[in-house]
Amino acid sequence: MFDFDIHYRCPNTSARVASFSTPHGKVNTPQFMPVGTLGTVKGVTSNQLQEVNAQMILANTYHLHLQPGESIVKESGGLHNFMSWNKPILTDSGGYQVFSLGKLNTIDDEGVSFKSHRDGSNIQLTPEKAMQIQMDLGADVAMAFDQCPPSTASKLEVENACRRTHYWLERCVIAHKKEGQALFGIVQGGRFPDLRKNSLKTVLDFDLPGIAIGGVSVGETTSEINEVVRYLKPFLPEKVPRYLMGIGTIREMAVAVASGIDLFDCVLPTRLGRHGTALVRDERWNLRNARFRNDYQPLDTSCVCEACTNHTRAYLHHLVRNDELLGLTLLSIHNLSHLIRFSRAMTAAIKDSCFSEDFAPWQKDSIARHTW
Repeated sequence: MFDFDIHYRCPNTSARVASFSTPHGKVNTPQFMPVGTLGTVKGVTSNQLQEVNAQMILANTYHLHLQPGESIVKESGGLHNFMSWNKPILTDSGGYQVFSLGKLNTIDDEGVSFKSHRDGSNIQLTPEKAMQIQMDLGADVAMAFDQCPPSTASKLEVENACRRTHYWLERCVIAHKKEGQALFGIVQGGRFPDLRKNSLKTVLDFDLPGIAIGGVSVGETTSEINEVVRYLKPFLPEKVPRYLMGIGTIREMAVAVASGIDLFDCVLPTRLGRHGTALVRDERWNLRNARFRNDYQPLDTSCVCEACTNHTRAYLHHLVRNDELLGLTLLSIHNLSHLIRFSRAMTAAIKDSCFSEDFAPWQKDSIARHTW
């Protein structure tokens, strides 16, 4: 059910083109996955996600546990039915909230005690609880519960987080009983190569159907993230999908794919869209700027999304300047389309043997320009 088949290998890098089978269809890799934390990719409908060729989306265990509660989702027939999305879903375990809500929680070997950011109530999240919630949500892929330390953590603090993450992974494996749902382990280790290598070895010992690199995009620079990925490259397992968590810029994705990474996710495209910013090639355009007021060109002439085929920069500028929800939705659709198109362009470049870390299909001299 969770076969991972490699179809092409890049002769110049460690990139590969593959497919990952799930109960709700195949995911072609490399692939960017939109984030739908609360069972919705903010401002974008499931039909619109289909139109931009999204193949797999994410949702979040912690937030769905708070609202509406996993029992409601389960009674509705699972998260796919609840949000009317018939393609694969991956659920994060809540481990990222251990980092992002650090001021609201306390951590020990048993689990994490949160004070709800909604109503102040006490919430206990353990590996077993994280597994039960994800089984009730019914995602195709569940993530192990882990401790994600900040980039500023000392080596001793990261070492303790790794020990706890590995202990929790063992408990997750024991607690996870749902057929038709894959469990991925998460590699931690911060910016310390020896801790990363040891964590990867420990996670691989569980022989799970997928592996993730976590604890990146938590305050490091892009170069520090790239350094972690490049270091782990020769040690990564060959025959399972490799998921780099929380990454969603073109430059980070290209470097990671060149190091053999298959899957990515990030809130960046919809967050930028909600703030009036569009991703165009390798730039960020603030549509509030006056230079777009009289610009009647499509937003991106190479893009075929709804925003680019039906509307001008001037119209999008007008919507954004007036805080019209339509403008923010259209920019979110475009930004998602942009990163998913880049995933497809990388795939074509790998097949054409013209992929590299600095891959840029929009450049005039790019061999792969036709794919963009």
